[in-house]
Amino acid sequence: MADRHLTKLGMGFLAINSLLAVYSSWGDAGAVAFVLAADAALALLFLCLRELERPAGRGGGAGRRGNIKAAVWALTTALTVMFASRVSPLMPAAVAAGVWIVAVATAAGGFWALFLG
Repeated sequence: MADRHLTKLGMGFLAINSLLAVYSSWGDAGAVAFVLAADAALALLFLCLRELERPAGRGGGAGRRGNIKAAVWALTTALTVMFASRVSPLMPAAVAAGVWIVAVATAAGGFWALFLG
C-alpha cells in the first residue's frame, strides 16, 4: 500500500515539475516537446514496471513478460538517448563523447540484464 502512495507522490511531483518546465520554456517548441515526450516515456515505464512486478500467474505468460521487458528496455534506452542528446551539446567534445559512451554502455547493460543475464 505504501508503494502506491509513493508512486502517486512521485507522479504528482513529476507533473508539477513538468508543468513548470513547460511554462518556463513556452516559446521553445523543441523544449516543450522534449518535456512532454520524456513525461510520456516515464509514465509508460512506470506502467510497464508495475506489470513486471505482478505475480507470474496473473496477467499473462512468459511471452507477455518478454514483451514488457522489451518495452522497459526500449523506454529506458529512449530516455537515455533523449537526455544524452540534450546534455552532450553543452559539454566540451571529450566530455560529450564520454556522455555518449556512458549512454551506450547503459543501454547495453540494460539489455544484458533484462535478456541475457
